[in-house]
Amino acid sequence: MLTYEDITAYFLQAAANTTLTTHPEYWTNSRSLEREFACTCHLGSCEEVEHHSTCTLSFTWSTLDTALSLEGPIGICDFFHEPEHNCPHLHTRDIPPLTIDLSYSLTLNGTLISETSLLSLTQMLKLRASEHSRRAIETRPGISMALHENRMQPEAITLQQRVELPIWHPEGMRGLHDDLHSPISSRFTLRRHHQPDDEDENEENDEVVADNPRPEEWLPQIMVDVSQDILQVLETLDSIRSQGPLNRSQN
Repeated sequence: MLTYEDITAYFLQAAANTTLTTHPEYWTNSRSLEREFACTCHLGSCEEVEHHSTCTLSFTWSTLDTALSLEGPIGICDFFHEPEHNCPHLHTRDIPPLTIDLSYSLTLNGTLISETSLLSLTQMLKLRASEHSRRAIETRPGISMALHENRMQPEAITLQQRVELPIWHPEGMRGLHDDLHSPISSRFTLRRHHQPDDEDENEENDEVVADNPRPEEWLPQIMVDVSQDILQVLETLDSIRSQGPLNRSQN
């Protein structure tokens, strides 16, 4: 079983090992019982943060995530309705993953840059960020605007990425581009059930069950990969700040 505390601890340990400076925050919604985590990451010391790009990693952990991490498909049935042996929840590998959002920001610091250059820069950032991100399944660049002297001016270039973590069964690792023949996937098993007497007795259903999935064996390594991805994307953003179009626009 995974917990909210496990996920946050795995990430913070991985981030520390990759020399990221982190600023974690924790919240609990007392009505929905959802727990939220956000952690701002940057390179270098906090005193120099204005000279570096930043990334905020965030996710929400709900009671459904707890049920999924404990029992997998059966947890979905227990969460929404009384379990029945022919319920589709028990016969699918598509268990909802935990979604982690990564929000990067590259501040322009008042740099005047043309729309054409901004468009070119965002496209280049998307390409480079995608190249350095092994775990992200989506990369979306953007530009935040601010009102300055009655004119809207670009304030920062942003990147949004999404990572999906399988929190119940290692079979979900296939969605993270791992080897299909990994020993982890061998823990996936099927349990057969006969249909009720009023149906064909020869017809059987395959129920998805976990054979001691032990996510603590592989999730820490995923968090290491995520932290290394963040580090490389931040380094890419900082290199563009110091060597790319932004630096040339200031000169």
